[in-house]
Amino acid sequence: MYNYVVTAHKPSTVHGAVTGSFTSPDVANLILHKLTRVEIFVLAPEGLKSFLDFPVYGRIANLKIYRPVGRKTDLLFISTESYKFFVLSFDMTSQNIVTESMGDLSERVGTPADNGQICVIDPACRLLALHLYHGNLKVIPMEMPPSSNPKKRVVIKGHHQTSREPGQFKDTFNIRLSELQIQAMTFLYQTAQPTLLMMHEDVHGVRQIKTYIVNIRDEELIEGPLHIDDAGNVLAIAAVPKGGILVITDLKITFYDREFRPNEILHSESTPVKIVAPIDLDGSRYLLGDDKGELRLLVIPHVGPMKIEILGKTSLPHCIVYLDNGFAFVGSHFHDSVLIKLRHEPNEQGSYFDVVERFTNLAPIADFCVVDLERQGQGQIVTCSGGYQDGTLRIIRNGVGITDQATLEMRGIRGVWSLRPYFDAGSDDTIVISFASETRILTMIDGEELQEVEEFYNFNLNNMTLHAANILGNMLVQVTEESIRLINCMDQSIASEWFPSTFEGKITVASVNPTQVTIALGGGCLVYFEIRGTELVQVNQTKLEHEIACLNINPIDPLTPYKSAVVAVGLWTEISVAVLSLPELKLITKESLGGEVMPRSVLFARFDNMYYLLAALGDGQLFNFIFDPVKGTISEKKRLLLGTQPVTLTTFISNGTSNVFAASDRPTVIYSSNKKLLYSNVNAKEVTYMCPFNSASFPNALVITHEEGLTIGTIDDISKLHIRTIPLNEMARRICYQEASSTFGILTIRAYIDEPKQCYFRILDDHTFDILDAFRMELYEIVQSLTTVKFDDSPDSPEFYAVGTAFALPNEDDCHKGRILIFLVEKSETTQKPKLRLISSLEIMGAVYSLAPLNNYLVASINSKVTVFKLTLPDSGPALVPICSKCGFSVVYCIVTRGDFVIVGDLMRSISLLLYKPLEEKLEEIAKDWNMNWMNAVEALDDDEYIGADTSYNLFTVRRNSDSTLDDVRSRLDEEGVFHLGDMVNRFRHGSLAMNLPETDPIATPLLLYCTVSGAIGVIATVNEKKHDILWELQRSMRHMIKGIGGLKHKRWRSFNNERRIVEARKFLDGDLIESFLDLSRKQMEQISEETGYSVEDLFKTAEELTR
Repeated sequence: MYNYVVTAHKPSTVHGAVTGSFTSPDVANLILHKLTRVEIFVLAPEGLKSFLDFPVYGRIANLKIYRPVGRKTDLLFISTESYKFFVLSFDMTSQNIVTESMGDLSERVGTPADNGQICVIDPACRLLALHLYHGNLKVIPMEMPPSSNPKKRVVIKGHHQTSREPGQFKDTFNIRLSELQIQAMTFLYQTAQPTLLMMHEDVHGVRQIKTYIVNIRDEELIEGPLHIDDAGNVLAIAAVPKGGILVITDLKITFYDREFRPNEILHSESTPVKIVAPIDLDGSRYLLGDDKGELRLLVIPHVGPMKIEILGKTSLPHCIVYLDNGFAFVGSHFHDSVLIKLRHEPNEQGSYFDVVERFTNLAPIADFCVVDLERQGQGQIVTCSGGYQDGTLRIIRNGVGITDQATLEMRGIRGVWSLRPYFDAGSDDTIVISFASETRILTMIDGEELQEVEEFYNFNLNNMTLHAANILGNMLVQVTEESIRLINCMDQSIASEWFPSTFEGKITVASVNPTQVTIALGGGCLVYFEIRGTELVQVNQTKLEHEIACLNINPIDPLTPYKSAVVAVGLWTEISVAVLSLPELKLITKESLGGEVMPRSVLFARFDNMYYLLAALGDGQLFNFIFDPVKGTISEKKRLLLGTQPVTLTTFISNGTSNVFAASDRPTVIYSSNKKLLYSNVNAKEVTYMCPFNSASFPNALVITHEEGLTIGTIDDISKLHIRTIPLNEMARRICYQEASSTFGILTIRAYIDEPKQCYFRILDDHTFDILDAFRMELYEIVQSLTTVKFDDSPDSPEFYAVGTAFALPNEDDCHKGRILIFLVEKSETTQKPKLRLISSLEIMGAVYSLAPLNNYLVASINSKVTVFKLTLPDSGPALVPICSKCGFSVVYCIVTRGDFVIVGDLMRSISLLLYKPLEEKLEEIAKDWNMNWMNAVEALDDDEYIGADTSYNLFTVRRNSDSTLDDVRSRLDEEGVFHLGDMVNRFRHGSLAMNLPETDPIATPLLLYCTVSGAIGVIATVNEKKHDILWELQRSMRHMIKGIGGLKHKRWRSFNNERRIVEARKFLDGDLIESFLDLSRKQMEQISEETGYSVEDLFKTAEELTR
């Protein structure tokens, strides 16, 4: 099986942030690192504006900003967890990132530092120091002006660079350290020689603070003037720009001035301060962030005692950066990051800052489930996100939501249009509703309330309206079966009216724009009119070979916004679409649509300066063509299925961008991104017609009609994913959905500073997400696993929630006891609301790490074994009874089931496959992977192939040899595919966020979704071997075309990598790289076309379809 891996939602956690002038000397930038991506923002008066983001082929360990002497803009230093580093600048002329230096920091011998990589840069840009390995300090000196060396290419140990300009790196050297457990480092300001401040922990756990002078010439450290043997519980240290240092402990804050004289202030609260961010250039004021999300201001005056003020509460901070003009950014791993603006006086909530902007963060995602609550064939994800008091549920869907604002019951609607009081009016005030034998009008009264009126502007209300619109020159047009009526908005008189002759019959369809009208009569007669002043003038008429089913003259040329040069016609009988010129009505092109179902709607549309002709049929099919507005021709026919009922196409504007609403039994919004058409489901069950309605009471609204009547609602921003937040104020650890009770079950942990953890099992309503009931666990009982299970296959048998726990007792490293709890959701006799009833509780000797249903049984992983349980019903009440177990694992961290098979993810021993034999009541191991992979998640791709995610951020697949006749081969799970994702996957689930659009030959079939610690959501789709070969060639060429930032190699980045082996990726495709083909220039695309042997058009089409 070949797998296509692509990111649906990028990592959203903020691991680090810096500020400076990177893109321009006079611009304030905020630069974030999000594990494997860097995002650059520009600070504007109204907030932050996204400027640039780019992937890094590595996990970022450090991101630092600095400006050497003589540079106009800042440089970025980035190092990765694989010990690679590079220096970046921004070229203002080409608007590109430039790699100025790069290299390797790894050592052949050394133990990686327990506290991760630490990087610090001397404020005077004399050197850079890194603590990467125990007992080792790596120093990279920088060139200082003036330099007598001529510019030349220099190759030095560990890295490459093009010249020796000020700030560029010299030869690196290592200094041995006696301190092993280094917690933090920083360089002091205003020192004659580079002076390093270091906090470390000795063998007794005592934290000490020292200063060292770095002697670059002799490559050694000289002990400095400050040495604090017992600094207490030090939480943070910081160098102060005006000279001196800050030392923050759990009890006090101490400022040591340049002579290291202390100035202390006690904490008003005991919450540990972890984040320190300077506000002023001289370090007179600092923002402090703690573990409860409380933000404080520390003032260090030149004379007198320090002061601390509480500013308010925000997200749990991972980093804080002060920007400018009162703006500060709080980056978070456990909640949304925020841009705040400080204020002198408190706001209504009592805070001394306002939240200007929120940046959605899903991290860390502990678990998720995929549900289709609307029964529309499109899944939505509900995640357990965040941590501590910032824990949330996030509902994520790939679609467009409409928020209902008003609903009116009226059955049998045949069409709907909105009108303005005059042509240039900024808002609509009237809705025209057509029925089989009448027309009804809703209009705004006093600009506030919609009311139905008996008369309206000389409209013919006794006939079905085929079209109504505002016309240039403050006119209205109404097309009915009997006539075309032109009405003056000023005096409401009929300015002009045209009637078909008795011989011509009735008008069947019509299309109108501000200056033109086209109609169809019986027998394929097409008539074209122009509006000249107050007159409706018939210009031309022609007879086509077949009856006309639909028309469109929507203007799409920006140079002629009120007039179209062509008309699109959908034809009966031959089931085709034709384009005719105006005013000549000459056939330019015609394209057969095939099949036997006639077209119901055609539409000219423009997206991203690309022109299209869309044609929708009566059976839910949609065709789109590229339209050439100069020649009037159509090409590149594409077909997909939106639903099963007739589709009606209408344009509307959202956030200044034109989109198309496809009304059907599965309504869809068609929009464009990077010149490719995308399709998003609408959260309405069935829509027959739609029109935009922008009024004072309903700004930027849509009117949608359905079987019961019409609804006015506002539409979501049209984007890739929509995310809704449900605050929990505690951490959600596990989630699953129970369809029988229409509830979500969640396991939560309430964990606050200096308080014991308290765990709960809660059930929530599946639409409102209100908590319906909760069960409180015992003291020290930690929730571990959750599933739904049926113990009987009869249709009316109840569905239960099963909860697994472990007791984490104080002073015990291992869990020796746990419980399995079985709950039934019942309706309360008094309130009729769902309530939890505990029907069985079984104490287990170990931690219940995972639970899964197994064909009317329950299977559990308990420490190092897997056990199957059944539910018995003795007179004493329901009881959970173990049937059989399989032992011999290290720690069974995760299990999933497929039929009678149990796929086991062992913490240290990769994947094993068990088979449950119900007749023998036996659990048997039938195959295993002999590789030593440390597992974090596992799932079945099909009956014979399984996917795993390990703790080294890899994905891999294994396959069982079910067809082999050899016992030793059948007992082996062979490794099939390997891939380095670079992120920790916590869970796989079957499902898809993409709209299910059946196609004849899809390139990839979505199979699994995964969520990660960094807040990323990914899709794993399967591709056949033929498509894989094409995509592999495209990926190979893209590797050569798109060079990794900092010289990092894509091939190396995606290679499976753990402590024991490195293996080149196979049977996995990097969708993020492949789909970036769409962002290339035409010249680059042609170059890749030559390398792969496939045409640009075929490659573009392939990449475009994959994005859907």
